[in-house]
Amino acid sequence: MNRIIPNFWFDGQAEEAAKFYTSIFTNSKLGHIARYTEAGKEIHGHNAGDVLTVEFELENMRFIALNGGPQFQVNPSISFFVRCESEDEVNDLWQKLSEGASVLMPLDLYTFSRRYGWLSDKFGISWHIIVNEEPDAQKITPSLLFTQELTGRAEEAMNFYTSVFPDSSIGTITRYSAGQEPDKEGTIAYGGFSILGDAFTAVDSAREHDFTFNEAISLMIECETQEEIDTYWEKLSAIPEAEVCGWLKDKYGVSWQIVPTLMGTMMSEGTPEQLERVTAAYMKMKKFDIAELERVYNDTK
Repeated sequence: MNRIIPNFWFDGQAEEAAKFYTSIFTNSKLGHIARYTEAGKEIHGHNAGDVLTVEFELENMRFIALNGGPQFQVNPSISFFVRCESEDEVNDLWQKLSEGASVLMPLDLYTFSRRYGWLSDKFGISWHIIVNEEPDAQKITPSLLFTQELTGRAEEAMNFYTSVFPDSSIGTITRYSAGQEPDKEGTIAYGGFSILGDAFTAVDSAREHDFTFNEAISLMIECETQEEIDTYWEKLSAIPEAEVCGWLKDKYGVSWQIVPTLMGTMMSEGTPEQLERVTAAYMKMKKFDIAELERVYNDTK
């Protein structure tokens, strides 16, 4: 199971989106649904009982859908490759995702694939549907697209991420060649890498794009210890004003959530009173403090 969990930011559509995705992907299921409490309402603006997050799995890969509000809109800067076993599987999944979608590259034959298409679905999440040509490849793979002022930094980012996390490596790299303008010769046309054992891809694009990384798709890491939280926080956080409730932004603008593993247990098993106390505590935090969360969770006063 993936150790880095993609999180999708929605404005009230989290449960609907999770049910949609689990209805069309195989080996999929809905998980725990967490709800807002009264704590922190002055910050988050949601009513107690509203859906906060929905955990779900697609092809045995964990995801979380979050109802955060209208502040951020998903875009293709982080998208997802789905590697299908056959052209028929590609066609079927494409048809299911196409309702209300925006097509970025039509489903067709390409030099790099006998069947491939790229779309943003009705919720704005972007998918690359492709026939799998790589033995033992991860079924769903997050892809980072480096655009605008970040163009040309994909390889630097791959090296950075693999230096931060254990069980990480750089795999296949394909570079742009001369004559592929506006992309610069030698920059990354496709780069494969893994962090914490999870596969990712990175791509540079010098074409005109009106998007770059934002908080609407973040990457969550569950940590067993405070030392682990502190280490990732120190290495990744580059924008102090973006630090809130376990969230940070790295030097490329990619958003991460660094959370203690025990938070999942607290939010799924706690009493309403415990959830209220834990929520009130973490809403005041930037970097999560495990000892303080445990203290308020176990407080019997």
